[in-house]
Amino acid sequence: MKKAVVILSGGMDSSTTAFIAKKENYEIIPLHFNYGQRTQKKELKSFDDICDYLNIENRYVIDIPFFKQIGASALVDENIEVPVDGIKPGVPVTYVPFRNGIFLSIAAAVAEKEGASALFIGVVEEDSSGYPDCREEFIKNMECAINSGTKPKTNIQIKTPLIHLKKEDIVKKALEVGVPLELTWSCYKQEDEACGVCDSCRLRLKGFEKAGIKDPIKYKE
Repeated sequence: MKKAVVILSGGMDSSTTAFIAKKENYEIIPLHFNYGQRTQKKELKSFDDICDYLNIENRYVIDIPFFKQIGASALVDENIEVPVDGIKPGVPVTYVPFRNGIFLSIAAAVAEKEGASALFIGVVEEDSSGYPDCREEFIKNMECAINSGTKPKTNIQIKTPLIHLKKEDIVKKALEVGVPLELTWSCYKQEDEACGVCDSCRLRLKGFEKAGIKDPIKYKE
């Protein structure tokens, strides 16, 4: 059976990506990162809940705490506030420098070890917060770099099934492939109830609203 490493944060996008990989008949090897993010415990719980739901035992949780040392992002630096005043043009302070590049590099190592032919990542280019490491051009360049820097017999394809979807289309796709959305987590700020006002919550809520579907998780605001 063909194998795929799936970068799985426990959020709606990455969970939908994992279920799409399953629908494409891949043996899923989920990979989660604890990188000092504000909602690290909740994201890890969502990851484990999704893996349990899919009956996956072979899963990777990798700690990369150096992101907190680097800082420069509201997700890992407590001195930088997570913005709650709406999504604005440009790269937001929630961008973690080169995070997806580092994630994909580690995922490539796992994929080479496991003999996987694909890496799945739930990046969204058209309807995201404007992160540069979510662009299709970047993903294609990373795929070339990974295959240049691995063994000759290794041939890894990076698959991004959501990259050109709007958030409302991702909500619909999640329901289509059977994602238990009540187990997912998107909030940047809080772990008990979603704040409802950070960029990630706003994008998620907007997606559900446009899809005409009620979000099953609880919100503070």
